Amino acid sequence: MAQILLTHSYFLHFDPKELRAMMPYPPLGTLYAASYLRGAGFSVALHDVMLAHHEGDIGEALAHHRPGVVVIYDDQFSYLTKMCLTRMREAAFAMTKIAKLRGCKVVIFSSDASDHIEKYFEHGADYVICGEAEETLRQLMENLLRNPVAPVESIQGLTFMKGSEVVWTAPRKIFENLDLLPFPAWDLVELEQYRQVWKQKHGYFSLNMVTTRGCPFHCNWCAKPIYGQVYHSRSPENVVEEMLALRETANPDHIWFADDIFGLKPGWISRFDELVNARNAAIPFKCLSRADLLLKEDNIRHLRKAGCHTVWIGAESGSQKVLDSMEKGTTVEQIYEATSLLHQNNIRVGFFLQYGYPGETRDDIERTLRMVRECMPDEIGISVSYPLPGTTFFETVKAELKQKQNWIDSGDLALMFRGTYTPDFYRLLHRFTHKKFRIWEASNILRKAIARPLSLDKADLERLAKSAFHVLTAPSLYSRLNALASQEHQEKKDPSTR
Repeated sequence: MAQILLTHSYFLHFDPKELRAMMPYPPLGTLYAASYLRGAGFSVALHDVMLAHHEGDIGEALAHHRPGVVVIYDDQFSYLTKMCLTRMREAAFAMTKIAKLRGCKVVIFSSDASDHIEKYFEHGADYVICGEAEETLRQLMENLLRNPVAPVESIQGLTFMKGSEVVWTAPRKIFENLDLLPFPAWDLVELEQYRQVWKQKHGYFSLNMVTTRGCPFHCNWCAKPIYGQVYHSRSPENVVEEMLALRETANPDHIWFADDIFGLKPGWISRFDELVNARNAAIPFKCLSRADLLLKEDNIRHLRKAGCHTVWIGAESGSQKVLDSMEKGTTVEQIYEATSLLHQNNIRVGFFLQYGYPGETRDDIERTLRMVRECMPDEIGISVSYPLPGTTFFETVKAELKQKQNWIDSGDLALMFRGTYTPDFYRLLHRFTHKKFRIWEASNILRKAIARPLSLDKADLERLAKSAFHVLTAPSLYSRLNALASQEHQEKKDPSTR
């Protein structure tokens, strides 16, 4: 038995794009909550739905653990849960219904619930936590499962229904000293299941960590319902201690540091490099960063020495006009320079690209394609602009939003406002960019083969073989893009043709 059953609402099998990629990570935020509750003396169980197939599977966990409270606690460190996908919202509703039928209190914590509190109450939730959740959750569990020392109204960061009205308690101040938080409760996860999936698909086993909470930058499309603009960092000493503990617990081959920005604090990366090597704690890792940050303090060299394998950059666009409209705070020149330096230091580079931002023209799109061709990152991820509540971008386009205001899954790519071109154009552009990227990648492999014939490996040969298909199909896609763009231009000139 357990007093509290923790779960989350992200099902990999409900997200076709991510299911094909098959790179599942355990719900890190949920594991932090579990360890925090344990520290307060509560008995906790985990129902991890990442690799589950049905919402109804929670019934078996409820029958086994017989909890008094079910907490659907989404991983706030995962960009997939930050996307507020409607298929996962439906999963949360379904699990709430099952838990309520078993007589459980249901508590929700997620970015989506923060945006759509009333919907979650309509589907049976008893409480929704807003803001950083661990301490709010602990106090709520004290109230529900032990002798309450204060009314629930006094618990900061909480919402609940009182009659027909939604009650919001005072906001909670977030943790500043992250070193005081316990490490995630990895023992609750079926790690061998994750290991098997990773090894079968990719040949190595990756786990996730975070070193920070929040992001201080002001990209005006980025939703921050949990932390806002506040940013706090764990010490390098604390992070290295966790790496050593994780090696003992799970022995991963690779780490994904899921921070919005890795190593922003001045001197943090150099100290991390020093400690990782002094304590023999290095594990190959990937992280996310900004082009401007990478160019400071010899950060790239320190990243490589600390074991960095890949850096993903939020490049977004090859047009400075678009970057400025986004209030990104970086330049195209910095993207070029950072990519070059990363490659010189034998670090792989990933680009996050975003199409469809208001005001983006065909010339801006061509600049982005040119940037990809000239920088030649090792990986790319492409999205279209997605307005989420709480952002300046959302406020700019909300009058154009209709009934559909969230994507169904991460591959939806619906442009839900009036963009320069139609949604079909951007879906085709997504496919075309990937095809061109693979063609340019194959060209580089061929150049390598000419210079060093024996340097090609099996992966290179597979990429070359696949590129033939892209070479054959890219021209027809480009023609369709031009046709859609011309159609949109004609309709704007003559609205009666719509």
